[in-house]
Amino acid sequence: DLSGSITTPDVKLNLGGEFVKESTATTFLRQRGYGWLLEVEDDDPEDNKPLLEELDIDLKDIYYKIRCVLMPMPSLGFNRQVVRDNPDFWGPLAVVLFFSMISLYGQFKVVSWIITIWIFGSLTIFLLARVLGGEVAYGQVLGVIGYSLLPLIVIAPVLLVVGSFEVVSTLIKLFGVFWAAYSAASLLVGEEFKTKKPLLIYPIFLLYIYFLSLYTGV
Repeated sequence: DLSGSITTPDVKLNLGGEFVKESTATTFLRQRGYGWLLEVEDDDPEDNKPLLEELDIDLKDIYYKIRCVLMPMPSLGFNRQVVRDNPDFWGPLAVVLFFSMISLYGQFKVVSWIITIWIFGSLTIFLLARVLGGEVAYGQVLGVIGYSLLPLIVIAPVLLVVGSFEVVSTLIKLFGVFWAAYSAASLLVGEEFKTKKPLLIYPIFLLYIYFLSLYTGV
């Protein structure tokens, strides 16, 4: 007769300098080659990034670009080319959405239309620039056109105050359109266009006139 007993060996793991006794189930799985079921992956540092970093949103960069657009004069010392050479998506989208929200005095149905005009208007400017020999990417045009809506946002509260004075209101509208068009054209219309600059400046000017008409309801 054979008799005896099988005892489970005590297996201890060294975790951070401390010995921890494994349970019977853990030992059973390890002995049969299923220890991989018990493995726990370390947290990936990439998964612990802040939300803004995950979405590639740099608030300081967006704020600097806003200042470059609102103050386009070269004498102020801003490196305005960063708006064109380092394009982003979230900053222009935020500007376009904000302009959409204040347009037509809260009629939210216009939001989708303004975004559509922004996307396809920028596409038209991009195609025209490429035809004229400009070296510019669609993302750059999209960013510049979006950021350059800021002057129209700035004049919006002024129009609410002087709306009853037709002459003053018209002058402010013209000022806002010229401000926006100059800010965009000075970034998109480079020296490579030479004598063809008016062919690109004119549709940019018309695009901002249309944006303004969406705000005023004209």
